[in-house]
Amino acid sequence: MKKASVILSSALVLGTLLAGCGNSNKAENAAATTAPVATATAATEATTAPAAETGKYQDGTYYGTVDADPETGWQTFTQLTVEGGKITKADWNAFNVKKAGDLKKKVSEDGNYGLVKIGGAKSEWHEQAALAEAYLIEKQDPAALTVNAEGKTDAISGVSVHVSDFVGAAQAALAAGPAQAGPYKDGGYTAEGEMDAKSGWKSTVALSVANGNVVAVNFSGVNAAGDDKKQYSVDGKYGMKAGGAAAEWHEEIALAEKYFLENKGVAPTLDAEGKTDAISGVSIHVGEYFTLAQKALEGAK
Repeated sequence: MKKASVILSSALVLGTLLAGCGNSNKAENAAATTAPVATATAATEATTAPAAETGKYQDGTYYGTVDADPETGWQTFTQLTVEGGKITKADWNAFNVKKAGDLKKKVSEDGNYGLVKIGGAKSEWHEQAALAEAYLIEKQDPAALTVNAEGKTDAISGVSVHVSDFVGAAQAALAAGPAQAGPYKDGGYTAEGEMDAKSGWKSTVALSVANGNVVAVNFSGVNAAGDDKKQYSVDGKYGMKAGGAAAEWHEEIALAEKYFLENKGVAPTLDAEGKTDAISGVSIHVGEYFTLAQKALEGAK
């Protein structure tokens, strides 16, 4: 009986030890199982953390235009600089397809646009353009600048000029993507020849450069009385057709200007008199104009 009691006591002790070992294993297993869950939670939090805000545009310089105003000759263009996906610089300007020469901002800065004196505005064109540029940089979207049926806006205090061309040119620039600028400095450039004693005219050239390229050209001339040769012809005073020519002087020189722009200033083959067979419909002397144009562009390099 005593022996049986000893055996029973030993069994109870062994059972207790085994139970203790079993509980210890369960605790370790539980710890090992729950540890990866905490790590996974941390990883999930890192993945779902909000990312830093990025811009929506590709970095680079953008250039866009709209059609020229048929009455004034001004053709609006917009240049935009994008850095870090955001518009950081905006330039609203224009060149004149009829007169060429200085860009619109320069004309306004020099007091020759006359928005205040002639138009009765409270500030000059270049000052209002600067406000519109700042607004675009702030809003980061040309469409944010709402315009009415007249092309004006109430969204920008101090801006009374038409802004629809600015919006259109900016949208065109962004739609086209980053643009490679040409080799010249933006601005207006001029050159003139010597007074021709026989004809009484001195050749003049005016060029406009935007985004590094020549975008407008005006080949003309001036006489001792100060008359503009192109306008003199338009007014019917030059009289080439009366002398048997197929076209008036201003019509032929317009073809030479077109050739100049299309061929990026490269002169056609010329004879000793400065005439060419390379431009259909042109019988006048044009050689000096291409030479003067290159002289004018020396200041744009």
